[in-house]
Amino acid sequence: MEDKTMNIRSAIIYDTPEYVPKSIIAVIDGVSVGVPMDPRNRHYKEILRQTEANTLTIEESSNA
Repeated sequence: MEDKTMNIRSAIIYDTPEYVPKSIIAVIDGVSVGVPMDPRNRHYKEILRQTEANTLTIEESSNA
């Protein structure tokens, strides 16, 4: 499998009614997707990598 960097344009954390972050809505390679906050998920891993590299900022949702 080719190791290709994902083009993540935005990432927003969404909370549950209990205000516990459960997922991130991200635009990845031009497609809006829900990404579970699961350390085994490849999209979540890439979001964390890009955040640590200061190339992506995760925003808080405005659904409060």
